[in-house]
Amino acid sequence: MIRNRRFKGGEIPTGSMADIAFLLLVFFLVTTTIDTDKGLGIVLPPAGDVEIEIQKKNIINCLINSQGKVLLDEEPINVEQIGRIVKKRLAKNPLLIVSVKAHPKTDYSDYIRVLDQLKIANAKKISIANSN
Repeated sequence: MIRNRRFKGGEIPTGSMADIAFLLLVFFLVTTTIDTDKGLGIVLPPAGDVEIEIQKKNIINCLINSQGKVLLDEEPINVEQIGRIVKKRLAKNPLLIVSVKAHPKTDYSDYIRVLDQLKIANAKKISIANSN
């Protein structure tokens, strides 16, 4: 009279699994920080239709082509030289405005490198021209 007993293994209670998963989800959502892009710190003027006439001697034209090459007043220069040249010109003429115009296919990193050089030169008046 030996009976074949079936071994009934241990069971894991799964009744509260959904609660535990929900608590873990809420915990990680609350404690995780998400990095946000800061963008460029540029102070833009207020919107308006007022156009101001500026003398040619108070403008430096900086053109960036699609390959990242830079023309400063129609002279080709390296990006690393922009800061030094603009700083010298600003010392002579504090009313100087730098007009930056980039080709639509210019790489964003090249554009930022030019703006960084202008920041190094302490150029406060920068005009970002349309590339249309």
